[in-house]
Amino acid sequence: MRICLVATTALAAGALTALSAVPAQAAEYDSALKIRGIQYDAPGSDSNRCSGGNTAEEYLTIKNYSRSTTVNLKGYVVKDAAGNKFTFTATHTLQPGDYVKLRGGNGADSDTKNVVYRDNCNFMWNNDKDTIYVYKPSGSRADVHSYTKSGSDPDRNGYITFHG
Repeated sequence: MRICLVATTALAAGALTALSAVPAQAAEYDSALKIRGIQYDAPGSDSNRCSGGNTAEEYLTIKNYSRSTTVNLKGYVVKDAAGNKFTFTATHTLQPGDYVKLRGGNGADSDTKNVVYRDNCNFMWNNDKDTIYVYKPSGSRADVHSYTKSGSDPDRNGYITFHG
Protein backbone atom coordinates (compact mmCIF):
# COMPACT_ATOMS: atom_id res chain seq x y z
CA MET A 1 0.00 0.00 0.00
CA ARG A 2 2.78 2.41 0.91
CA ILE A 3 4.65 1.72 -2.34
CA CYS A 4 1.51 2.44 -4.37
CA LEU A 5 0.94 5.73 -2.50
CA VAL A 6 4.53 6.87 -3.08
CA ALA A 7 4.33 5.93 -6.77
CA THR A 8 1.01 7.76 -7.14
CA THR A 9 2.41 10.87 -5.41
CA ALA A 10 5.51 10.82 -7.61
CA LEU A 11 3.34 10.42 -10.72
CA ALA A 12 1.12 13.34 -9.68
CA ALA A 13 4.17 15.53 -8.95
CA GLY A 14 5.60 14.65 -12.38
CA ALA A 15 2.31 15.58 -14.03
CA LEU A 16 2.26 18.94 -12.21
CA THR A 17 5.84 19.63 -13.29
CA ALA A 18 4.91 18.85 -16.90
CA LEU A 19 1.87 21.14 -16.71
CA SER A 20 3.84 23.99 -15.20
CA ALA A 21 6.37 23.78 -18.04
CA VAL A 22 3.61 24.70 -20.53
CA PRO A 23 2.91 28.46 -20.68
CA ALA A 24 -0.44 29.44 -19.19
CA GLN A 25 -1.57 30.85 -22.55
CA ALA A 26 -0.74 27.70 -24.52
CA ALA A 27 -4.13 26.07 -24.00
CA GLU A 28 -6.02 29.25 -24.88
CA TYR A 29 -4.02 30.39 -27.91
CA ASP A 30 -3.90 28.20 -30.98
CA SER A 31 -3.40 31.32 -33.10
CA ALA A 32 -0.94 34.17 -32.64
CA LEU A 33 -3.52 36.72 -33.75
CA LYS A 34 -6.10 37.63 -31.09
CA ILE A 35 -8.59 40.34 -30.25
CA ARG A 36 -7.05 42.55 -27.58
CA GLY A 37 -9.89 45.04 -27.08
CA ILE A 38 -12.84 46.79 -28.63
CA GLN A 39 -14.30 50.29 -28.56
CA TYR A 40 -17.81 49.19 -29.45
CA ASP A 41 -19.72 52.32 -28.48
CA ALA A 42 -18.09 55.31 -30.15
CA PRO A 43 -17.94 58.36 -27.86
CA GLY A 44 -20.67 60.91 -28.55
CA SER A 45 -23.95 60.48 -30.35
CA ASP A 46 -23.81 57.76 -32.98
CA SER A 47 -23.60 59.26 -36.44
CA ASN A 48 -22.61 57.02 -39.33
CA ARG A 49 -22.25 59.84 -41.85
CA CYS A 50 -19.01 59.64 -43.79
CA SER A 51 -18.49 63.36 -43.33
CA GLY A 52 -18.65 64.52 -39.72
CA GLY A 53 -19.74 61.16 -38.29
CA ASN A 54 -17.99 59.26 -35.50
CA THR A 55 -17.69 55.76 -37.00
CA ALA A 56 -13.88 55.98 -36.94
CA GLU A 57 -14.11 56.17 -33.13
CA GLU A 58 -15.44 52.59 -33.13
CA TYR A 59 -12.54 50.16 -33.42
CA LEU A 60 -11.27 46.68 -32.75
CA THR A 61 -7.70 46.13 -31.58
CA ILE A 62 -6.07 42.94 -32.87
CA LYS A 63 -2.66 41.91 -31.54
CA ASN A 64 0.02 39.45 -32.63
CA TYR A 65 0.81 37.58 -29.41
CA SER A 66 3.57 35.51 -31.01
CA ARG A 67 7.11 35.96 -29.71
CA SER A 68 8.73 35.19 -33.06
CA THR A 69 6.24 35.04 -35.95
CA THR A 70 5.23 37.96 -38.16
CA VAL A 71 1.60 37.74 -39.28
CA ASN A 72 0.33 39.08 -42.59
CA LEU A 73 -3.32 40.10 -42.15
CA LYS A 74 -4.16 39.72 -45.85
CA GLY A 75 -7.07 37.30 -46.11
CA TYR A 76 -8.06 37.45 -42.42
CA VAL A 77 -11.79 38.05 -41.85
CA VAL A 78 -13.50 39.81 -38.94
CA LYS A 79 -17.24 39.17 -38.44
CA ASP A 80 -19.90 39.91 -35.90
CA ALA A 81 -22.88 37.79 -34.82
CA ALA A 82 -25.18 39.43 -37.39
CA GLY A 83 -22.85 38.52 -40.26
CA ASN A 84 -21.33 41.96 -40.84
CA LYS A 85 -17.80 41.33 -42.01
CA PHE A 86 -14.55 42.92 -43.00
CA THR A 87 -11.80 41.18 -44.97
CA PHE A 88 -8.22 42.41 -44.91
CA THR A 89 -7.57 42.60 -48.66
CA ALA A 90 -4.17 44.28 -48.59
CA THR A 91 -0.91 43.17 -47.06
CA HIS A 92 -0.61 44.49 -43.53
CA THR A 93 2.05 42.90 -41.35
CA LEU A 94 2.13 42.61 -37.59
CA GLN A 95 5.51 41.97 -36.02
CA PRO A 96 5.58 39.92 -32.79
CA GLY A 97 3.84 41.95 -30.07
CA ASP A 98 2.48 44.47 -32.60
CA TYR A 99 -1.18 45.41 -32.97
CA VAL A 100 -3.57 47.06 -35.40
CA LYS A 101 -6.74 49.07 -34.83
CA LEU A 102 -9.46 48.19 -37.31
CA ARG A 103 -11.49 51.41 -37.47
CA GLY A 104 -14.79 52.26 -39.07
CA GLY A 105 -15.07 55.10 -41.54
CA ASN A 106 -12.59 56.10 -44.21
CA GLY A 107 -8.90 56.83 -43.89
CA ALA A 108 -5.41 55.88 -44.98
CA ASP A 109 -4.28 52.43 -43.81
CA SER A 110 -0.84 52.56 -42.22
CA ASP A 111 1.56 49.94 -40.87
CA THR A 112 3.52 52.64 -39.07
CA LYS A 113 0.41 54.06 -37.40
CA ASN A 114 -1.06 50.58 -36.74
CA VAL A 115 -4.41 51.37 -38.36
CA VAL A 116 -6.64 49.88 -41.04
CA TYR A 117 -9.94 51.50 -42.01
CA ARG A 118 -12.99 49.48 -43.03
CA ASP A 119 -13.88 52.14 -45.65
CA ASN A 120 -17.46 51.83 -44.49
CA CYS A 121 -19.24 54.52 -42.52
CA ASN A 122 -21.75 52.17 -40.91
CA PHE A 123 -21.17 51.00 -37.35
CA MET A 124 -20.22 47.32 -37.14
CA TRP A 125 -20.49 46.57 -33.41
CA ASN A 126 -23.69 46.72 -31.39
CA ASN A 127 -23.68 49.12 -28.43
CA ASP A 128 -25.34 46.64 -26.05
CA LYS A 129 -23.87 43.22 -26.93
CA ASP A 130 -22.18 41.37 -29.75
CA THR A 131 -19.89 38.49 -30.63
CA ILE A 132 -16.75 39.08 -32.68
CA TYR A 133 -15.04 36.38 -34.72
CA VAL A 134 -11.61 36.50 -36.38
CA TYR A 135 -10.91 33.93 -39.09
CA LYS A 136 -7.59 32.98 -40.66
CA PRO A 137 -7.28 33.02 -44.47
CA SER A 138 -7.68 29.21 -44.34
CA GLY A 139 -11.16 29.70 -42.83
CA SER A 140 -10.28 28.33 -39.39
CA ARG A 141 -11.14 30.47 -36.40
CA ALA A 142 -8.33 32.52 -34.87
CA ASP A 143 -10.35 34.07 -32.03
CA VAL A 144 -13.85 34.82 -30.77
CA HIS A 145 -15.15 37.13 -28.05
CA SER A 146 -18.57 38.16 -26.83
CA TYR A 147 -19.44 41.18 -24.76
CA THR A 148 -22.39 42.78 -23.06
CA LYS A 149 -22.49 46.37 -21.91
CA SER A 150 -23.72 45.40 -18.45
CA GLY A 151 -21.73 42.17 -18.01
CA SER A 152 -18.36 42.61 -19.70
CA ASP A 153 -18.19 46.39 -19.35
CA PRO A 154 -19.27 47.22 -15.78
CA ASP A 155 -18.13 50.86 -16.01
CA ARG A 156 -20.08 51.14 -19.28
CA ASN A 157 -17.47 53.23 -21.05
CA GLY A 158 -17.88 51.27 -24.29
CA TYR A 159 -14.36 49.80 -24.20
CA ILE A 160 -13.35 46.30 -23.19
CA THR A 161 -9.84 44.85 -23.00
CA PHE A 162 -9.74 41.09 -23.58
CA HIS A 163 -6.00 40.27 -23.41
CA GLY A 164 -3.24 42.12 -21.64
